Amino acid sequence: MVWKIILVFLCAMALVGMIGKILFPDARMLRGRPAKAGKCGQCGRPLLGRSPCDCRKGKK
Repeated sequence: MVWKIILVFLCAMALVGMIGKILFPDARMLRGRPAKAGKCGQCGRPLLGRSPCDCRKGKK
């Protein structure tokens, strides 16, 4: 019984995915590119927020 429920769920999800591809074939283009995080000029680490990088905090 559990296997039937799992199989029906997987088939339903595949059907939803196929319908989504038919209705929205270029969905990747609609979302656009994700914004790239800024990187530190000295060490290359990604910057989080607006605070300076750890490598620059100690060198004032």
